Amino acid sequence: MEKLLIKGGNSLNGTIKCAGAKNAALPMISATILSSENVILKNLPYLQDITTMFELLGSMGAEIVLNENMDFNISSNNLQDTEARYELVKTMRASILVLGPLVAKYGKARIALPGGCAIGSRPVNFHLDALEQLGAKIVLRNGYIEATADELIGTKIKFDGITVTGTENIMMAATLAKGTTHLTNVAKEPEILDLANLLNAMGADVQGAGTDEIIINGVANLKGTSFSIPADRIEAGTYLVAAAVTHGNVLVDGINPERLTKVIQKLEECGATISTTDSSIALSMENKELKPVDITTAPFPEFPTDMQAQFSVMNAIANGTSNIYETVFENRFMHIQELNRMGCDIEINGNQAIIKGVKSLYGAEVMATDLRASASLILAGLCASGQTTVSRIYHIDRGYERIEEKLNYLGAEILRLPS
Repeated sequence: MEKLLIKGGNSLNGTIKCAGAKNAALPMISATILSSENVILKNLPYLQDITTMFELLGSMGAEIVLNENMDFNISSNNLQDTEARYELVKTMRASILVLGPLVAKYGKARIALPGGCAIGSRPVNFHLDALEQLGAKIVLRNGYIEATADELIGTKIKFDGITVTGTENIMMAATLAKGTTHLTNVAKEPEILDLANLLNAMGADVQGAGTDEIIINGVANLKGTSFSIPADRIEAGTYLVAAAVTHGNVLVDGINPERLTKVIQKLEECGATISTTDSSIALSMENKELKPVDITTAPFPEFPTDMQAQFSVMNAIANGTSNIYETVFENRFMHIQELNRMGCDIEINGNQAIIKGVKSLYGAEVMATDLRASASLILAGLCASGQTTVSRIYHIDRGYERIEEKLNYLGAEILRLPS
């Protein structure tokens, strides 16, 4: 099993290009199932989760070709199979995103109950309840979701809880439903709007994405299109925090700062100097002292749960005490135990992390528990004295494209060790 060996103490400086967003790309790949023509997706990140999603579609009969421009030409319009098998689904919860498109296009789907990061309950019942309201019949049998529908009929659906993938799944299914579907209590993440923009480019009629209500007027079929994946706001935020904890000066290019408003606000509160353009964010922490910042995670447009672990590291070396409240997922403080092994002083009380800043961290052997936790351990290694070894880095490869190469380009010293 591969590991990352990190030599700490180097300041990060320079410019880095933000990759395409995994959380936008995965539902878009699933959406190609709805099209009766080929769909070209550009700026896809090179990540394990993307590979897994392509393997999943390929197992159903989709044809996926990488063209001379490094864009992916996806033909999912004549699938031979509508089953997502456990061996592919078990590593990635986002595989549930093929459920809505399969039922809408082919009238049936058999999807293994999903796996992915072990960060608490992310119930699929929101997806299933909403799909049943559209007219699908659903049975859970032998670890699989079995869904069938002669026809999906538009209706009014209020989600019992805010769910990003649930909103995306039902939004996709409703594009081919008969009549109009009204979705309320929906997620408002930028990736919801990105998916709606792709669906509309394919001929769908989706209105209100990013607001409190999404209205989908069903159409008979969707066509092909060419679409570029927007930049990954969480990757951008992670590199900005890396610059902050190493007292560096980094510009992240290709990212819309409006997608990171709360993160930028908290970085400024911690003492960083931030400057932005329409497509870049620059952070300077040179010769500045880190100040502790209190954080409460919540769905967009509030502070993202996917940046909580990174800010835990920054607060851990800040001058003072801070509190982080995790309200989105339970069990998302598993990285804290590993950070404390590196010298952090963090106490967990339910969904609250009480962080007392220390003057320095020291290298240690640590183990990643999920995608964002692994990022936090790398950040801690960057600002620790000595060497840090991070194991189980398959988690990081699910969500960050060549992270050690990008950080090394900025001045880090990280070596990927073979298994």
